[in-house]
Amino acid sequence: MARLFPLLALLLAQGREAAPAPLPLEAVPGRPAFLAAHVPKAPPALSLRVLQYAQARSAALRDVSEDGRTLLVSTRLGTGEQLHRVSTPLGMREQLTFLDVAPGKAALLPGDPSTLFFLADQGGGALSQLWRLDLRTGRTELLTDGTGRHDTFVLSREGRWLAYAGTGRNGKDTDVYLAEVADARRARRLTELDGRWLPLAFSPDGGRLLLAEAEGETTRRLWLLDIATGARRLLFPRAPGAAPASVRQALFRPDGRAVYLLSDAGTDFTVLRELPLSPEEAPLQVVAADPGADVEEVAVARDGTLVFSTNEAGVSRAYLVVHGSRAERLPLPDGVLHGLRFAAGRSDVVFFALEGPTSPSDVWQLSLKTRRLERWTKSEVGGLDARTWAAPKLLRYASADGVPLSAFLYLPREVPAGARVPVVVAFHDGPEAQERPVFRWDYQLLLEQGLAVLAPNLRGSTGFGKAFRALDDGVLREQVVQDMAATLALVQRQPELDGARIAVWGEGYGGTLALLAAAFFPEGVSAAVDVSGLLDLPGFLEAAPPYRRDALRAEYGDERVPEVRAVQERLSPLHALGGSKAPLLVVHGKRDSRVSDKQAQSLLQGRGADGWYLLALEEGHGFWRVEDRALATQVLVLFLTETLRAPPRTAVH
Repeated sequence: MARLFPLLALLLAQGREAAPAPLPLEAVPGRPAFLAAHVPKAPPALSLRVLQYAQARSAALRDVSEDGRTLLVSTRLGTGEQLHRVSTPLGMREQLTFLDVAPGKAALLPGDPSTLFFLADQGGGALSQLWRLDLRTGRTELLTDGTGRHDTFVLSREGRWLAYAGTGRNGKDTDVYLAEVADARRARRLTELDGRWLPLAFSPDGGRLLLAEAEGETTRRLWLLDIATGARRLLFPRAPGAAPASVRQALFRPDGRAVYLLSDAGTDFTVLRELPLSPEEAPLQVVAADPGADVEEVAVARDGTLVFSTNEAGVSRAYLVVHGSRAERLPLPDGVLHGLRFAAGRSDVVFFALEGPTSPSDVWQLSLKTRRLERWTKSEVGGLDARTWAAPKLLRYASADGVPLSAFLYLPREVPAGARVPVVVAFHDGPEAQERPVFRWDYQLLLEQGLAVLAPNLRGSTGFGKAFRALDDGVLREQVVQDMAATLALVQRQPELDGARIAVWGEGYGGTLALLAAAFFPEGVSAAVDVSGLLDLPGFLEAAPPYRRDALRAEYGDERVPEVRAVQERLSPLHALGGSKAPLLVVHGKRDSRVSDKQAQSLLQGRGADGWYLLALEEGHGFWRVEDRALATQVLVLFLTETLRAPPRTAVH
């Protein structure tokens, strides 16, 4: 026994010696809300240049007043995005909200444009609440419980009714609530059902409500609810046992006798359909379809004028339905369109936001009679010269099993003849999302530093049909690894790119992919950057809020099934990254509810100076404040230029 104690002491000492040392976290000079480890100080000129790029603004369309003379937009004039009112084309943007987080969906009250409803969470979490703002008094009122999650809301045409979704009943299921706008805090539940139910649109007379029974991130079933009786009727699919199908959008025809919906039922891509409400067996009509592109948004005026947009290889096209069946293309510049809508009292003009790779999102109106395009906002770009920015070229390639893939390649403008430049492979968030040619000031900044950017759409991305979107569901996610291999091989085939200097980078799910690329291809990846990536897939699913868990399991697989869990563990960076010796930058928000900062720091244990870490104490999953985003991007640029051996060009011009 006497000899046992020294042995135990020796073992304990060895255990203490084997335990990884904590990261040497220090406050970032001048930025007390940030801690960092192994991050060197950036040259002052680079800091100024990054901040200049970060000041580039954009504008998104949220709503249009009934007369079409006032627009509700979201844009940033200060620290973060806020809601603004614009009362004339290219007029002053009047700031309406002053929140500490970016607002979500927002709408003006029909009949009273001085009343505004919007969704916003509190403190960067994931529990959005519904608020009402009286623009006459400037008072903001919380309408929901302050604890549950509220996904969306809709207002009736005459402005009497408000319906919204919330998890207040049990924290797991999402119910639909109804209230009179005049007494909006006294809402009653219209549904008390399992699952996730969302209100989509009131009928023109306000007596019926379209409901979505959601499964995953896309709606699977569409219901019609009679508000007076509570009776529900399944509209789409027509039979309860029908094959699952997504419903991207649904809205009533102006006469209330039919519903327009966007769905991929029976097709690979989303099409625009018209569903008569009576008789119940009336045939479903296809209004517009493209065999190789999704119909993304639809807007209908009160006189029946119908406009829709499509996603064609990432670029938006807009069409006017003529004589109920023929689609006439509208003259819009190449870009990505969001927020298509009519003013309630007008059918001659349609409003939308449009952005491209060298132009931030701005709000426009298009006359359907003259085809004249008129701009409502012109977003500032921090004094930069947009003419120096580069648009990408689309590359198509295939994975090892023949699955077609694509990527956008951004090249620096000034590359000497015969030279090969380092490349950053940027994985998009998601998984159900898409890399599109939108304005990315961080991409343009990297190009200015002499780095190329390759942004792929791997299997599971949206925009390429539902079959492609499902190719990474559950245990199939392991096939994404061969997509990464094909993407790295694509780099090697590009004469402008240096295949010996490849970095990988992503945010959210893209951060997970970046870490996995570094883990599975240690010889092909020179450096990796993870921003808020998922690190332990089984743990993420087990800790997910109850209202999201079923949807997440549909996407990632059920971690309770041993063979599924084994795949998830192989695809979890916490388990997979050990063999990679590439320099690593991890950027994380302390308030991130999906991944703890302890997990994020554990990725860097034992890497020493090759493991950079930046922790934002006041941010969550993704950075909201412009100055925080600027600092994170500054560290990103410094890390990539140092690890790829491309000295940063910091001259301000």
